[in-house]
Amino acid sequence: MIDQLQTYVEVFVHFMNAGGAVMWVLFILNLLLWYGLGYRYLVLKRGTMGNIRRQIDKHIKRGEKQKMRGLLDYAIADALDATREASSLGLKVKNHIYDALFPYVRMISKYSTLVKTIVILAPLVGLLGTVMGMIETFDALTSGSMFSQGASISGGISKALFTTELGLVVAVPGLILGKILDKKEERFALEFEQIADTLTTKDAKHEI
Repeated sequence: MIDQLQTYVEVFVHFMNAGGAVMWVLFILNLLLWYGLGYRYLVLKRGTMGNIRRQIDKHIKRGEKQKMRGLLDYAIADALDATREASSLGLKVKNHIYDALFPYVRMISKYSTLVKTIVILAPLVGLLGTVMGMIETFDALTSGSMFSQGASISGGISKALFTTELGLVVAVPGLILGKILDKKEERFALEFEQIADTLTTKDAKHEI
């Protein structure tokens, strides 16, 4: 088992070194990208079904017995606490709710900029590797005879192809998954607005 793992590591390192230093840069960008995507996926899990009014009514009826299944449940619970606190202190309810929901607004947008930056940057870094590989190829063509430079020429072309390929491998999944998660973020932002409006209305009617 250890020997197989060592073999896989050696093959991986050989593949990365074949593309030059740019390959390692793309590998690090890939790790950061999937970390950001994984975090956003876990955070943006709604956890509950049904519309906002129904979820709020469940929290009001069940109180602390309400089972927390996702981000939306925690946001509603904190917003309800903020509503009751604002009412007891005579503060403006809606502003107090927005203050309670602000950490959740920041949470749903966390690493969004990182993902978008890497999606844009990865193909450019891959292009840089392509240019470096082609420069190496042309240098090999001009520095000696064709027969003695076969390995250098093929190595330069390989470096160009490896970096281009990895740049696209990093960017394309990040672009697709990033768009899906951005849609979920927009939905949460809209639902937070609905929570604030609904609780403000219920508080005015003394239903909380």
